[in-house]
Amino acid sequence: MGPPVIEFERVGRTYPGPPPVPALRPADLSIQSGDYVTVVGPSGSGKSTFLNLAGLLDLPSTGAYRLDGIDVSRLNERERSSVRAQRIGFVFQAFHLLVHRSALENVILAMLYSGVPRGERAVRARDALDSVGLTHRTHALPSTMSGGERQRVAIARALVNRPSLLLCDEPTGNLDSVTAASVLDLMGELNRRGMTVVVVSHDPGVAARGNRTVTIQDGILGEKR
Repeated sequence: MGPPVIEFERVGRTYPGPPPVPALRPADLSIQSGDYVTVVGPSGSGKSTFLNLAGLLDLPSTGAYRLDGIDVSRLNERERSSVRAQRIGFVFQAFHLLVHRSALENVILAMLYSGVPRGERAVRARDALDSVGLTHRTHALPSTMSGGERQRVAIARALVNRPSLLLCDEPTGNLDSVTAASVLDLMGELNRRGMTVVVVSHDPGVAARGNRTVTIQDGILGEKR
């Protein structure tokens, strides 16, 4: 294991009221480079708040968050956006692919604001699609793909900027059990290649795939031993 990718130091998030709502109680958490961590809890437990904080989509009310050693709590909005684009790859339940763009074009679009030179984008996009087993679907439209293929395109898009962290929100929520298992197998393979993977889910079967499981209940982070 390498140095921490995610480091929470008494990080908490309270939404203003009235009355104020403590969505995530102040907590410490360290996720090392090369970890595969699943974050589980029931609906309303604070999983979305955790995801938004870890993904730099929201700021903590208290505490300090370091991503790859960078104290992101001290950055302005533009700096956070830059760090997010370069260091975090997102995978969502709903895929969020542009339906009239090919797999290749969907992945290329992820590089528009990441500083990758225009001449490198197609090569990197093809490499990312190859890494998720979709070389044969490079020019296919999402409407012609299975749910599993669409999620693999979304994973390729998340990987193409070579992030430190793959952050996944219910990545198998729209998939049947067989397809979900194949996507989780891919996540495991990416982790074995060195990618740090964090998967947020309510599904115990998904949680069992990780090397560590962090629980959230009523806004309280804990670790399943």
